[in-house]
Amino acid sequence: MLQEHFGQTLGSKGVHSIAQFEREIMLERQRAGIAKAMAAGKYKGKKPTAKAKAKEVLELHAEGVGGTEIAKRLGIGRASVYRILKEEVA
Repeated sequence: MLQEHFGQTLGSKGVHSIAQFEREIMLERQRAGIAKAMAAGKYKGKKPTAKAKAKEVLELHAEGVGGTEIAKRLGIGRASVYRILKEEVA
């Protein structure tokens, strides 16, 4: 009984070790690919949309337009509007 349990435990740990090793290889290749793309200038991420509209957010807010309406007009999220307003007040 004990020997049977030992074999099962050892087998499951072996499978786990192989899976972990494969994951590490995959992540290493991913990091190498990202580094190569960055060096080529192709990996830039998404351009910030809300921060680019900060001036417009502040102008509309100064005119008395509410956060939800500002978000609708500019096509950005409400949370982004309030984040911009909070950062400007601070």
